Amino acid sequence: MSRPRSLADIGGEAALIAGGGRAILLQLAHPAVGHGVANHSDFVSRPLDRLHSTMTFVYAVVDGDRRLVDRVTRAVNASHRRVRSAEDAGTPAYDAADPALQLWVAATLYDTAIRLYERLFGALSPQLADEVYRQYALLGTTLQMPAELWPADRAAFGRYWTEMAGTLQTDAVTRDVARKLLHPTAVPRWLKAGMPLARLITAGLLNSEQRAMFDLPWSPRRQRRFDRVMRVAASVYPRLPLRLRHAPQRRYLAKLRATLR
Repeated sequence: MSRPRSLADIGGEAALIAGGGRAILLQLAHPAVGHGVANHSDFVSRPLDRLHSTMTFVYAVVDGDRRLVDRVTRAVNASHRRVRSAEDAGTPAYDAADPALQLWVAATLYDTAIRLYERLFGALSPQLADEVYRQYALLGTTLQMPAELWPADRAAFGRYWTEMAGTLQTDAVTRDVARKLLHPTAVPRWLKAGMPLARLITAGLLNSEQRAMFDLPWSPRRQRRFDRVMRVAASVYPRLPLRLRHAPQRRYLAKLRATLR
């Protein structure tokens, strides 16, 4: 098994898609993001469309050339310009282009990806971990987040993460969005069949306080099932051919390149 050398090596791993639920729930737990999604996003009714657009953006940023990055950046920024709302009756104001919110979204993607990657492959070396951390800022700066807003190093990120964790909260609106996300109805049968496993992984990657915010059921039995799934994945997945593990990345980038012809 070849060793990762960059964000492209790590970000291209298909297994990281399994962490998407955790990242989204952590984003929803930010009051402004959660209500912004509830009021402006269609990902609950069209989850696959949202997944495809998110993966296209992430793969383009971590392993695309300048043309691909420019293409997805224009598309995302154009959609963000249409998503703004003022504070109303206790609902936080929301602006999809707000750098602080972009920072939180990028932070959830980074933290989730690294946690899941290291569960499967083991800890990164300090040098590679530092390099990948610096590169992950691209997920925010590509969307106009000022580079200086990304915490200076992993220690600073840890302090930011701890501070933000203390501000997270949910209410009936954001819990309903999470419930619909984890129990989709208008999706293909193959996706619906995989949702019990997706719910288990999503809940297992959250801590107990975060699970409680979303009323996610947990028990010693569920913990054992989650640990067993992670052990099997860590035993099997890293041994798969790299070409297979990075197949979704190649597919998304090929589709994106086709739009530029």
